[in-house]
Amino acid sequence: MHTSVAEQKARESEGEPVPSRTERVKLLLIEDNPSDARLIEVMLEHASDGLFDIEHVERLSAGLQRLKQGGINVVLSDLSLPDSDGLDTFARLHAQAPQIPIIVLSGLNDTNIALKAVHEGAQDYLIKGEVDGQLLVRAMRYAIERKHMSEQLAHYAEELRTKNAQLEADFNMAREIQEMFLPQQYPTFPHSAAPDESALRFWHRYLPAAAVGGDFFNIFAITDTTAGIFICDVMGHGMRAALITAIMRGLVEELMPVAADPGKFLTEINRSLNAILRRTREPFLATAYYVVADVIAGELRFSSAGHPSPFHVRREAGKVEPIKFWDPRHGPALGLFDKSVYPSSRCSIAQKDVILLFTDGLYEVDNPAQEEYGQERLLAAVRARHKQPTERLLDELLDDVHRFSLAKEFEDDVCLVAMEIARLGA
Repeated sequence: MHTSVAEQKARESEGEPVPSRTERVKLLLIEDNPSDARLIEVMLEHASDGLFDIEHVERLSAGLQRLKQGGINVVLSDLSLPDSDGLDTFARLHAQAPQIPIIVLSGLNDTNIALKAVHEGAQDYLIKGEVDGQLLVRAMRYAIERKHMSEQLAHYAEELRTKNAQLEADFNMAREIQEMFLPQQYPTFPHSAAPDESALRFWHRYLPAAAVGGDFFNIFAITDTTAGIFICDVMGHGMRAALITAIMRGLVEELMPVAADPGKFLTEINRSLNAILRRTREPFLATAYYVVADVIAGELRFSSAGHPSPFHVRREAGKVEPIKFWDPRHGPALGLFDKSVYPSSRCSIAQKDVILLFTDGLYEVDNPAQEEYGQERLLAAVRARHKQPTERLLDELLDDVHRFSLAKEFEDDVCLVAMEIARLGA
């Protein structure tokens, strides 16, 4: 037997009766014709130098009983027996001992039966009168090896299924935790106001492409009249990106003392991220945008870290423009340079205005002709719907992208956040 030491130890550890190179192979021969049985015994004796220890029975019932006792390495069986006939013979043997390799040795030269037998699990199908001792020995050796390899593969597959199930459970838990990181309810301005009386109102849509995503946003109150909205897109998606968004959330909360100044806020986040992740082997970057809405000053303060410019929907004026229209300055993506300084910019806001923030997964979508939806189409879609209620606007934008791409799911994470200025002043 051509069995490696590693294979031998593996099989022994799994409790399989595996013959070593010096051990005899226990063969169960099920054959009701005494002449055929004797011929097989003689051929194997001469061709294998006594490798096989043969037990011979003439009926299927006796063979099934012997298999129950264990210790058999391979079965060689005719299909036509006094108490069974055809493929039912093999089926009953295989059901009794699915772990034992079974070779059919039949007088029927029927290709269809042979194919069915192999399809159902037989290791080989040999024709009486067409085999010699060497062919029989080789067939049984190969049958034993194939069976062991099949069982080993099944064992590995089961281990893989178990590990995949554990990974899926881990990802599901990670997703639940990540969803908990997202705002469960929006702040109101002032804090004592009911949601429908708040000076600033919010909506969002968050669609991770994988079990966990690399997009993240947060909405928080800086004062009773000032709100901050932070949105970021970590390179890639999956567990690694999700871990970085978790770090990002912690930094956002830690840096609340400087949250009123968008440029300083992004500068400090970038510095802290570089300090935390500088020893990691894999490169890291994240685009981010941060806006501060001040209802007393009637202005929006903002800063960009390589992120797509949000849209400023001015309903009363009937216009929609990217915020960079007022000030195009921006800094590099977070994580690229540890000493980056991010500029703060500002523009005025009016009652009923909407600030629409998003990640690039929303518009970096191709149609069947490989045309990208793009920021220009997105801007046109918002302009065409700028009078829609804000929540409906978000849903219609997502529907428009889906119609363009003809895809049911986004390939990248998508985050869409809207802030509506319900009123200005104290």
